[in-house]
Amino acid sequence: MIEEKKRVRIVRYRLKIGNPDILLVQCWFLGNDKGDCELIFLLGDKRLLPKVSTKEGVEIRRKHLVDSSGIDKEYFFWLPLPKDINNMQYLRIFETIGGKSSLVYVISCSKIIKLKNKIEKYIKEPIIIDDKVTLSGWYVSDNSNVNIRVEGKQDKNINFRLKELYRHDVVTEYPETNRDNVHGFEIEMNKPCEKVIKVIIEDGRKISKSQFEISNSKVKKGILEAKKLGVKSINYFKANGVKKTLKRAAIKVFKIDENDYKVWLKKNQPDAEELENQRDIEFEYHPLISIVVPLYRTPLKYLDELIESIREQTYTNWELCLSDGSGEKGTPLINALERYVELDGRIKIVINENALRISENTNEAIKIAKGEYIAFVDHDDLLAPNALFECIKAININRDIDVLYSDEDKISIDSKYYFEPHFKTDFNIDLLCSMNYICHMFVVNKGIIQQIGMMRSEFDGAQDYDFILRSAEVANCIWHIPKALYHWRASENSTSENPESKVYAFEAGARAIQEHYDRVGISAEVFQGDYWGLYRTKHILNEHPMISIVIPNMDHVKDLKKCIDAMEEKNSYDNYEYIIIENNSIEEETFQYYETLKLDNRKVQIIYWDKEFNYSAINNYGVKFAQGEYLLFLNNDTEVITEECLEELLGYCMHDNVGAVGARLYYADDTIQHAGVIVGFGGIAGHAFLGLSRNETGYFSRILCAQDLSAVTAACMMVKKTVFEEVGGFDEKLKVAFNDVDLCMKMRQAGYLIVYNPYAELYHYESKSRGYEDTREKVDRFNGEINRFKSKWPEILKNGDPYYNPNLSMEREDFGLK
Repeated sequence: MIEEKKRVRIVRYRLKIGNPDILLVQCWFLGNDKGDCELIFLLGDKRLLPKVSTKEGVEIRRKHLVDSSGIDKEYFFWLPLPKDINNMQYLRIFETIGGKSSLVYVISCSKIIKLKNKIEKYIKEPIIIDDKVTLSGWYVSDNSNVNIRVEGKQDKNINFRLKELYRHDVVTEYPETNRDNVHGFEIEMNKPCEKVIKVIIEDGRKISKSQFEISNSKVKKGILEAKKLGVKSINYFKANGVKKTLKRAAIKVFKIDENDYKVWLKKNQPDAEELENQRDIEFEYHPLISIVVPLYRTPLKYLDELIESIREQTYTNWELCLSDGSGEKGTPLINALERYVELDGRIKIVINENALRISENTNEAIKIAKGEYIAFVDHDDLLAPNALFECIKAININRDIDVLYSDEDKISIDSKYYFEPHFKTDFNIDLLCSMNYICHMFVVNKGIIQQIGMMRSEFDGAQDYDFILRSAEVANCIWHIPKALYHWRASENSTSENPESKVYAFEAGARAIQEHYDRVGISAEVFQGDYWGLYRTKHILNEHPMISIVIPNMDHVKDLKKCIDAMEEKNSYDNYEYIIIENNSIEEETFQYYETLKLDNRKVQIIYWDKEFNYSAINNYGVKFAQGEYLLFLNNDTEVITEECLEELLGYCMHDNVGAVGARLYYADDTIQHAGVIVGFGGIAGHAFLGLSRNETGYFSRILCAQDLSAVTAACMMVKKTVFEEVGGFDEKLKVAFNDVDLCMKMRQAGYLIVYNPYAELYHYESKSRGYEDTREKVDRFNGEINRFKSKWPEILKNGDPYYNPNLSMEREDFGLK
């Protein structure tokens, strides 16, 4: 109870960049202000008198948003260190309130001394995929001559590739530096023979060494790390409580990979007791499910495991329809099938005299199916024991369901371990036209088959893709079960593991999407995407409607000029206008540029806004002057990269069911600034894949795929003008933050889709003209906007973004495991 009264929460301590004789103690206080709380710093018996600075604003608020602490202000205590610190033992920090003092933190002087020789840095645990090792991190140094090297045994240098990244998140943590002192990086190398490697960073004065094991021995490392936790864990406990402290301790001590699927499965898959309870549940509606499986020279081991996984289902009203298309008589496979029929009356078989292709073989299994629902399973895969139970549970919740699909993972050839889980979005037609993300497990009402027909052999290799698209076109309700209910066996010859072995399948996939577009009346061409299994849609624009490009601007002429020049020089679309909204500029250069611009470019219209800054109101005002059928809201600090940027945005925006389309945006250093918005990131909403390299593909290639999302950023967002007016435009009570997310939410509520198109690419130099959110007034405004957004959209914040997945983390933008 005594500990709860303490108001200060120490965040960290470190030496000042550029001056190792000053120690920084960074902290925050309950109630968001120091108030009458005084901190006393004693080095031995000597009191150190610090200089105190604060950092407050939206960046601090965002940092503490997930903790629900209401903190938007941090204190920086800069302590001058005496020259004889070598003779001291501890720096003690006392909190004094109302004349009563209590010890809150202790720092060993030996640790402070060691900091003088070390570079401020952080390096994540290595990620090992196949024979590639990747390490990422950052360092801070005021020395421009910094060397990074990787060593193995006996200090032998290891070759690696270094990629530099901009780390905006780190810059904000070092207020005494500028962005030139902060360096993000990614190291990639071939997996070395050594079990241990060292990453060494040195700048001529300081050196930091980090050691990593390239092995699976995490527990041994964890025991060594336990000694390092010390006082920090006590302090963390005071601020965060038992649950978070234990989680943090486990992660730090045992170097737990937060994306370790083995660990995740132990915590999240149903145990024996839960499965037994499922067997006792009697559903009001308990239809027969027919599981159809085409067999072709199936190894008996895989057949046994498949059938066993089905016979272990906790929902028992099923039949298994097996069609053997091997075209061979008297084989061990046929003998095994006949034994299974005798063993379990729910198993039915078709033995075909001739060898059948995949579609024909699957159709033979469908023909003997009597169930009200058909589930499709491949001959060497497995079902989780609760797979059918979860399907029937969903159907009992909503009897309108025609199609169900689940998450999935992969199982090794030897059936010993599961890996690479695919946690999917709810139904996402534009993602489905970019890749077959649904795949397994797929269940359909038999009435759908009677309506659209069975598998089509002309799409063999992608027959399931074609069937899913046709089913989606007529289904009343498509339901996603966010659980890995299907285990896809990975082998060297499967399409996923060796794509070049089935080029014909990907070509069939492109034809399946093309026919889908033809059936629904979308004029487009389908091309292979950046990788096998990905597809790109290029719309055929039979019309060229006018686009009104709406750009708010206040001074920063160079940014605006770069924005306009890039659009004029690179853009290939011909029918557009500019609505530039002048917002309280004061520099003469700005108005001179406006006059030059109007003379040089007849497409330009300058209008004037003389009230306070309100992003929503300014854009709503600008729309009143727009002549276009489509609005492109564009920040003045953006620069078009792709020639067909406007066509890419317009193609999707012209779909009848689409309200808005967003682009892929990069920071100046070619890292991702925006690849869509996920509602819930950071407590409210955030950008997907923020900070990843431009060359990265993201979780299951989501960065590269056109797809439906809950929101996109208005830094570059195209909207149908009729839809914009239908939903009332931007909410003018959201003056700065979340207004674009709110607009997208209103359009979705009205029944429209929001699309992210990665092939519309721009640089975004990040809100230079508005300045920093660093005043009390701005912080209060931001907090008010958070509360307004929460009050307007409580359901999605409570239940989760439907285009994300509840099994993925809301604390990281990389779609890591929760």
